[in-house]
Amino acid sequence: MQVTLHQLQLFQVVARHLSYTRAAEELFLTQPTVSMQIKQLTKSIGLPLFEQIGKRLYLTDAGRELLVTCEEISKQLARFEMTVADLQGLKKGSLRLAVVTTAKYFVPRLLGPFCQRYPNIDVSLKVTNRGRVLERLSANSEDLYILASPPENFEAEAQPFLADALVVLAPGDHPLSHQRNIPLERIAREPFLMREVGSGTRQTVQRIFDKYNLQPNVKMQIGSSEAIKQAIAGGLGISILSHHVLALEGGTDKLAILDVVGFPIRRQWHVVYAKGKALSVVARTFLEYLFSEGQQIAERTSTPMPEQLYSYLLAAEGVE
Repeated sequence: MQVTLHQLQLFQVVARHLSYTRAAEELFLTQPTVSMQIKQLTKSIGLPLFEQIGKRLYLTDAGRELLVTCEEISKQLARFEMTVADLQGLKKGSLRLAVVTTAKYFVPRLLGPFCQRYPNIDVSLKVTNRGRVLERLSANSEDLYILASPPENFEAEAQPFLADALVVLAPGDHPLSHQRNIPLERIAREPFLMREVGSGTRQTVQRIFDKYNLQPNVKMQIGSSEAIKQAIAGGLGISILSHHVLALEGGTDKLAILDVVGFPIRRQWHVVYAKGKALSVVARTFLEYLFSEGQQIAERTSTPMPEQLYSYLLAAEGVE
């Protein structure tokens, strides 16, 4: 049976998504390439691994058995990799991270000094929405995951390491930009820009409105916080986003932080991994780095926050 490790890895991704298209997107391959590799794997095994009913893809009995085998192989390889990393110390090794999209504003700044300190460590960074990150956590695809809120229906270790604040953003010339103590009911009537389904920010924002039995006037759903930020600057509406999206804005007047009752909403970023997971020496070292230096590095290397946001955050902490 001429089966390659690469084919098994491709098969795992297709089996996880039950989609050649989504597997190809994740692996940065073309769909025909993925399909061809699965076809060759199927030929080597001698039994169909998938069956298509209508437009949906399903695992066959042989496919389910192969998936169990692939997961065992992956665990053995991960254990071997950790053993090698432990033997080598931090001279070599790898660190695999998956983070939600908003975390892209600060995670690269955290990785910079870490990679300079340990130049021979290879880092893989996957950036996607909360739904996809939770899928990858369930599949144990990476070493560590960074989320604003810990997973609710999955046994995992989740530890806070960085402060965050949700703010209401509007165009700089918005009529509400100079008002104080704006009620959330007023915000709900404004054209609202919402993140896509599966986004952690969307879930949090929806919970905020649900708490007060309000329904936002959603004008548009947009697939990234950066795109929403640009849409706000373009006058398309307002939104609720993490203050980290302003990291590179400096003192721009294109955006305004509205003084809304109950805001900013403070929360914490968490680093997460599966409960019981044996972390490699590299992953453990990165965890220690996050807890000991992460907050200071994120603040030191970011562009200074707008004065308005800075005063809001101080007020939220009870500092006059």
